[in-house]
Amino acid sequence: MRIHLIGELEGLQAGLAALAPQIGVELADDGLPVTVAQSEGSELEVSFGGGRGSIRYDRRIHFFRALGLLVEALREQRDAFQLSEKPQFTMNGPMYDVSQGGAVIKPESVKKLLRLQALMGMDMIMLYTEDSYDVAPQPYFGYMRGRYTQEEIRELDDYADMFGIEMIPCIQTLSHLEDVLKWNAFADIRDDRETMLVGYERTYEFVEQMIVAAMAPVRTKRIHIGMDEAWKLGLGEYLVKNGLRSKFDIMNDHLRRVLQITEKHGLIPMMWSDMYFRSGSKTGAYYDKECVIPDEVIADMPKGVQQVYWDYYHYDEAFYTDWINRHKKFGHTPVFAGGIWNWRGFVLNYGATFASTNAALTVCKREGVTDIIATLWGDDGTECDWFVALLGLQLFAEHGYADTLDEAKLRKRFRFCTGGEYDDFMAIKDVDEVPGLSPGNRETYNPSRSALWQNVMMGLFDANIRGYGLGEHYAKLERDMAVYAGRNGEFGFVFELYRRLCAVLAMKAEQGLRITDAYRAGDKAELRRIAEVELPELTRRVQQLHAYHRQCWHQTNKAFGWDIMDLRYGGLLMSLNTAVARLLDYADGTVESLEELEEARLPFQGKEGIADCYFYQFMPTASRIARIS
Repeated sequence: MRIHLIGELEGLQAGLAALAPQIGVELADDGLPVTVAQSEGSELEVSFGGGRGSIRYDRRIHFFRALGLLVEALREQRDAFQLSEKPQFTMNGPMYDVSQGGAVIKPESVKKLLRLQALMGMDMIMLYTEDSYDVAPQPYFGYMRGRYTQEEIRELDDYADMFGIEMIPCIQTLSHLEDVLKWNAFADIRDDRETMLVGYERTYEFVEQMIVAAMAPVRTKRIHIGMDEAWKLGLGEYLVKNGLRSKFDIMNDHLRRVLQITEKHGLIPMMWSDMYFRSGSKTGAYYDKECVIPDEVIADMPKGVQQVYWDYYHYDEAFYTDWINRHKKFGHTPVFAGGIWNWRGFVLNYGATFASTNAALTVCKREGVTDIIATLWGDDGTECDWFVALLGLQLFAEHGYADTLDEAKLRKRFRFCTGGEYDDFMAIKDVDEVPGLSPGNRETYNPSRSALWQNVMMGLFDANIRGYGLGEHYAKLERDMAVYAGRNGEFGFVFELYRRLCAVLAMKAEQGLRITDAYRAGDKAELRRIAEVELPELTRRVQQLHAYHRQCWHQTNKAFGWDIMDLRYGGLLMSLNTAVARLLDYADGTVESLEELEEARLPFQGKEGIADCYFYQFMPTASRIARIS
């Protein structure tokens, strides 16, 4: 499609050069004439008629969304049309966790995500970096963890700015610093293994180093200073040095010192809000309706920082309304951070994502919340590929341009912006939404993960899955994913990865049951068949999954972090190797019994039915994988 843009194009050319080829547009003087006009405070408007098009926009990001809307409508070969959208938010974009799970997104992959954001109309990006950025005075900060260089961040900030996307540093200045504080270079500023020592001068020297390093390569003056989930604040070295103090007081003391640093550098900070709510809860919970934050505590809270209310766990509008209004008592309207549920293993839970996001963003629009973050966390290994989240990004984007979400429009926009099929991406949730769970899996259980990583000879989850037909469930999904892999364009690889995962699970999910049943029946012939036929085939499928997963990881992420996945796959493959040897020893009469199969299988954590397990360390073995000091 050839287009000739006419009018107010200042500041758009670089972004156009990057984005036009992606949507099949050639900019040419003899192309379809399209008038472009910027109008402050206006709605986004796109029209076509009489052989001419027009775009009216306010901010640069709105232009690129409008261009996509124009091209999308022109491809439908409509004779004439007029479209308008009213932006609902002043900030709306993703936050990618490139620290906790070890998956540091390559700069070229970030650029690809930025181009997709531009088409969607999302105007902000955060890279959540606990230690994944370069702090020059501290060589052990981010050591061997794939940290971004200053040059890489500067290049990404320049690239984002072409589209009018603001790149906001998102760091930690209190806790969530386990991968920093493990080094002896930081021993003197530890309160505990993940929280810094409040009130200690070197702590604030280090905090300033982090803030200066995070801000140096970017244009914005905004910064997210973190401060969430300091679970044992004041109960470690701080307690030894200062005695027992209120968490409210400790938080306020620390926040004042950090805000002195941000003020010194002319910055506009925001922070996660949960520690104030946890401090007012008898159980330390963020969402405790009995939580009380005294008026005097609120009055004493340092001013000049925007609170970020994060919540992906509720599905009713009433709760979001209540919690937003509780935040407003702090003296301002909060930022809201929802979630694209990618952090429970390989699978993105689109049921929970849609249910929580639709409720939350509906309330945000009603309550005047204008700053939105779509979080993508990397908890425990980042097994889920980042591009699995594209439908979630589109969901947040479409909420940003409509009073009420239009699902039909969401489907069309997703196909245009990504080349992906809505129903196929939505079906990803079925890999965890197994028989025995409620539709939508709002419990956010992750049975595919435990089924993959558990030991076939010591199935900690076998008692929970019996009778649910998981093997058949995954065999069907393997066939479905093969179809989806062929019709989702450049993102077909997402479904090939799931096809290989389902191929493994079609055999492995119930492998432990077949082994224990044969053993208890005294059927040595069947055990020999399993050892000589089934387990070698399962091993082959795991190897194929590992190889493709490795390819996908290195295509998108830096090499660092994959070493964790190698350890997991290696452990799984060696456990299958041991299973073959043990079964053959028993079948040959070399050993009289297999003690690991003698032990009765108990329901995981005493729960009947499909069970949930958050962390990998509890899946392969009942023993400690490693000691945490």
